[in-house]
Amino acid sequence: MPVTNSPVCVTGATGFVAGEIVRQLLENGYSVRGTTRDPELAWRQRHVTGLPGADERLELVAADLLDPGAFDSVVEGCEYVIHTASPYVTDVANPYRDLIAPAVNGTLSVLKACLRSGTTKRVVLTSSFAAITDEPDGQLLTEADWNTQSTLTRNAYYLSKTTAERAAWGFMEETRPDFDLVVINPPIVLGPSLIPGLNTGARPIVALTNGLWPGIVDLQWPIADVRDVATAHLRALEIPTASGRYLTAAGVRSMREVVTLLRANGWAERYRLSTISLDNAIGSFLVRLAANLQKRGTRSYLKTHVGGRFQIDTSKVRTDLGIVFRDPDQTVLDAMADLERWGHLGRR
Repeated sequence: MPVTNSPVCVTGATGFVAGEIVRQLLENGYSVRGTTRDPELAWRQRHVTGLPGADERLELVAADLLDPGAFDSVVEGCEYVIHTASPYVTDVANPYRDLIAPAVNGTLSVLKACLRSGTTKRVVLTSSFAAITDEPDGQLLTEADWNTQSTLTRNAYYLSKTTAERAAWGFMEETRPDFDLVVINPPIVLGPSLIPGLNTGARPIVALTNGLWPGIVDLQWPIADVRDVATAHLRALEIPTASGRYLTAAGVRSMREVVTLLRANGWAERYRLSTISLDNAIGSFLVRLAANLQKRGTRSYLKTHVGGRFQIDTSKVRTDLGIVFRDPDQTVLDAMADLERWGHLGRR
């Protein structure tokens, strides 16, 4: 049963994760008020607006992350707000303008609107595993960890997520509002997509099929299924005792493990998967050297992640929210089938 008769506000409602959140909200009987850049286009395309229940219980409104006060009318009358909208790109011309400012100002704009509304009971914020760490070092990571290493020149996207989440917690500490804040910290999110656009998190998987990887690199990818991440958002909204941050990583897979999985399931018959072994000391040295020729975001990612090892404690989300994660291998296979359906595989 829905915990509210008021519409649940979902920012960035036509995005990859947000679209699945909207789908699950509608499926569970909620009314949804979503924001998007172009509501008329969204209704014409019918990717999210074609979901069961959308015609009766989905409202889309335009809102700009950088427009002060843009969310005042959006959250008015809403008891629950899920804020997912934030830029997700790694290579940008101006990291502060293109990443930091939209992420921080958008988050604060939503929280200020909720404060002014007087009706909000809880905000669920989509943060990121990037706010936990930007360099896997083998240490066991929990919700208590914070990324303290990212800068405008080192993993700027990671900095944007960290800065935005810290700003949110700072706002809660300073204003002491009547609503509470719960944060979801997902890693690389894969799985079936409601929208045709290529999710940034899936780009490394796509790159295995189009020759962009020079070989099998010593990289590990913490993975979560978009359906599980969306469920975590709903549980964070519905469970009164939910609090703080929640890591939502189903597991970790190396590039070699992913390539091996794809070969075992016939994907090498349709696409030229990487074969050259670079997941060794010499290979890692060469990859780090070649990273100097890449764009700043890609260069930072490779230099901080090649050879790194992830260990992640997800006991809190399993216990507090009752999340049972899908097998990451199945998530990868489901993602591959969906990426092929949308025509992304093999394309540069």
